[in-house]
Amino acid sequence: MNLKWIYQNDNVNWSELSNLYKIAPLGNKKPSDLKIAFSNSMFKCFVYADKTLIGVGRTLADGVDCSYICDVSIHPDYQGKGIGKDIVNKLIEFSKGHNKIILYSNPGKEEFYSKLGFDRMNTAMAIFKNKEQAIAGKFTRKA
Repeated sequence: MNLKWIYQNDNVNWSELSNLYKIAPLGNKKPSDLKIAFSNSMFKCFVYADKTLIGVGRTLADGVDCSYICDVSIHPDYQGKGIGKDIVNKLIEFSKGHNKIILYSNPGKEEFYSKLGFDRMNTAMAIFKNKEQAIAGKFTRKA
């Protein structure tokens, strides 16, 4: 499989990325919101098969202390082929030197990330814009 890896978002089709999140499924994210999120991220990976966007991930990082890997998404036709693992590993590589690399996982994907070197945190906390949806999706529970 011949894949093209891009590490900047200069030529991203934000509607195509929004559709990738929808079908992956990682939820409905507006193209304009994705453009803001990726533009404000220190590291990003876009993976293309021919001209089709098939994988993506990004990292919010401060350059010293904390790097947060988020929004890793793979097209359903390409899941299970190691692309997600490669994206996470590339973002870990970019994040080397930070005191901690944090990743927020979808429920049920913890084992996948554990195999890539991530440990469960005992004290992670969150405030969600839509608390009920976060509870229903098992991202959090009532304190």
